[in-house]
Amino acid sequence: MSSEFPDRRTNAYRDDLAADYLQGKVSAATFVKGEKRQVVSGDVQLRQEPRHDAALDTELLHGDLVTVYDENEGWAWVQADRDSYVGYLSANALVSSVTPPTHRVRALRTHLYPVPDFKAPPLDLLSMNSRVAVDSSDDHFARLVDGRFAVAGHLAQLDVYETDFVDVAAQFLGTPYLWGGRTSIGIDCSALIQLALQATGVDCPRDTDMQEAALGNALADPRDHSAFTHGDLVFWRGHMGVMLDRTNLLHANVHHMAVANEPVAKVIERFEETHGPVTSVRRLDRGR
Repeated sequence: MSSEFPDRRTNAYRDDLAADYLQGKVSAATFVKGEKRQVVSGDVQLRQEPRHDAALDTELLHGDLVTVYDENEGWAWVQADRDSYVGYLSANALVSSVTPPTHRVRALRTHLYPVPDFKAPPLDLLSMNSRVAVDSSDDHFARLVDGRFAVAGHLAQLDVYETDFVDVAAQFLGTPYLWGGRTSIGIDCSALIQLALQATGVDCPRDTDMQEAALGNALADPRDHSAFTHGDLVFWRGHMGVMLDRTNLLHANVHHMAVANEPVAKVIERFEETHGPVTSVRRLDRGR
């Protein structure tokens, strides 16, 4: 067994229980295969502990798949399929019957209705990158397999992607900052990039340090902001943003408590006291 323990954020193990794929890598009293379930609520908060006042790590969206390893007193201990994040969520947000999705939400958010009528009281609110199964559609509404209706123009087939992740991220301008948030109701810096990249069909890990390690290629000198360009990811210790152009950075931040667009030179100067210098600037291969 390795002396280096796997990252608990993306590996499901506790002292008493662990996922079976971790046998030989971690110590646990019991190893289990887990059970596949699907998120059916509009979104659900994933927490560090099974308490409503526990720290919010991230959010899962409608249609997301998870593996449930434990369920107790209304809480499910799960691992998300899409980015492997591990935590506790309300078991009521999950169903065991998985419906394969056909479409994703491409709008910032959209309502689900009981009938194909925009005047009807909505039943739920779905956020960008939520996934749904469409049964039929016309020019106005899509009827979902579960009988609810979504605005057809707010959906795209799963294999239809946006072309520029920076344009997607810019749609969140003004969205309130929320640590662990992953919707247009509240979002943090790394979720902004994750959602935008996923909308273009690019897999992306959840947290800032994970993204800095996994995405793109580092520029030679992160201090030379005259070399920055559209789409470059700028990283600090515990923070990140994306360049809209050669001079302006888009980032979800606590200074504005919102997603803001401001000169990167100004951000670098302000962050010297709080986050330190830029740790890297990474440029993605955007040839797709």
